[in-house]
Amino acid sequence: MAYAPALESAALARLREHYRPFVDGEFTGGTGEPFSSVNPATAEPLAEVSGSDASDVDRAVSAAEEAFRQRWTPIGGTERAKYLFRIARLLQERARELAVLASLETGEPVRKTTEFDLPNAAAQFLHYAGWADKLDYAGFGPSPAPQGVVGQVLPSNLPLLLLAQRVAPALACGATVVVKPAERTPLTALVFGEICEQAGLPAGVVNVLPGGPGVGAKLLAHPGVRKAVFAGSTETGKRVRRDLAGRGKRLTSDLGGSGVNIVFADAAPEEAVRGVVEGAFFNQGRVRCAGSRLLVEESVAEEFVARLRARTESLRVGDPLDRNTDVGALGSAEVARLSELLERGVAEGATRWTSPAAPPHDGGFLPPTLLTDVQQSMSVARAEVFGPVLSVLTFRTPEEAVTKANNTPHGLAAGVWSEKGSRALWTARRLRTGVVWANAFHRFDPTAPFGGRGESGDGRVGGAAGLEAYLDV
Repeated sequence: MAYAPALESAALARLREHYRPFVDGEFTGGTGEPFSSVNPATAEPLAEVSGSDASDVDRAVSAAEEAFRQRWTPIGGTERAKYLFRIARLLQERARELAVLASLETGEPVRKTTEFDLPNAAAQFLHYAGWADKLDYAGFGPSPAPQGVVGQVLPSNLPLLLLAQRVAPALACGATVVVKPAERTPLTALVFGEICEQAGLPAGVVNVLPGGPGVGAKLLAHPGVRKAVFAGSTETGKRVRRDLAGRGKRLTSDLGGSGVNIVFADAAPEEAVRGVVEGAFFNQGRVRCAGSRLLVEESVAEEFVARLRARTESLRVGDPLDRNTDVGALGSAEVARLSELLERGVAEGATRWTSPAAPPHDGGFLPPTLLTDVQQSMSVARAEVFGPVLSVLTFRTPEEAVTKANNTPHGLAAGVWSEKGSRALWTARRLRTGVVWANAFHRFDPTAPFGGRGESGDGRVGGAAGLEAYLDV
């Protein structure tokens, strides 16, 4: 079916030519090398960004320390809640602007940033506004104390939502934060600094330092940072843990994974297909809990894969600012990385099928791709894919499904599809993963904890569990 374009205007993002770090309540010039934020759909620069360096890290941490002692912790939870509520309301009021900005810098379809990213980011602040004056009842003992200054290094996918998941509970606990957004997606974080300023947040409570990986390393290792939070790839997370070992610093790591969907023969086929497609290809697969592996019962595998291909063919790959688009842009570097992974999978014996959807630009897009005939030993079945690639494996018994699902160093998320609740619960209890959805995938709620096991990290976001990282318990 042909769709008429339904384009959002890029002008709604209110892009400026130049963005600067947000330190001690104001935007100020950074001392690091400037860099460009690039639109992954077109490879064209969006804006120039002032980079940060060691002196900016010192300045931001000092501002956060002073704010922690004098302007944030002393005001109490009731007052802190009012600021979090104001931030949530501003996120809602500026939702369309921020959704277009996020789509421009990440390549995520604007329909998804509008319907998923922004509502969930605002919900995080609303939820933790409710916790700010109730910390005594969170299960961490009477009068739990905040950690102090928190350094947070964030990834490039879903940048505003992942920022909200970590900044909101930290502020509710009485901690102050210095955020280092991904070099690829700094703009939404810097506009968040503008929202903090607009909300009247005391100076130094939130600081945003754009820059490269070196800035993040300096921030997490800074002696003034009491709590280090890293969210990103598993490999980088391992390096961060090694670098901080022996420094007496508390670290929470929220790392990647290779999520799995297990489809039993009795599952409702259309619902399962819809959930598997959403799990694998939401945000171009650039979600750390993406369901990049599919285990389907052998007796229905052929029919299920046929349904899966038919639905995948219907996904529209195109301009992220078009509201008809289902799969947006990755950027040429990511396409090259994934193409190499796919070539390796085919060389190891997998069969490749790629959606015939024609992307509008060469280099920045990769249509959704299925790999069948995949074996457990193949690299594509064990890698952190982080792209629109789904590996299909089969099983004959529930025990085999669990064994194959657990045959990974990661342990972040899984979906179980069956009409029998007893079978779903039996499977969920045996999966070594942090989150299991039954007959669903990618269902997030700010009141529910979310996090991984193994090489997917030890962090938790959401609910009372999301407070623990920022309290001295």
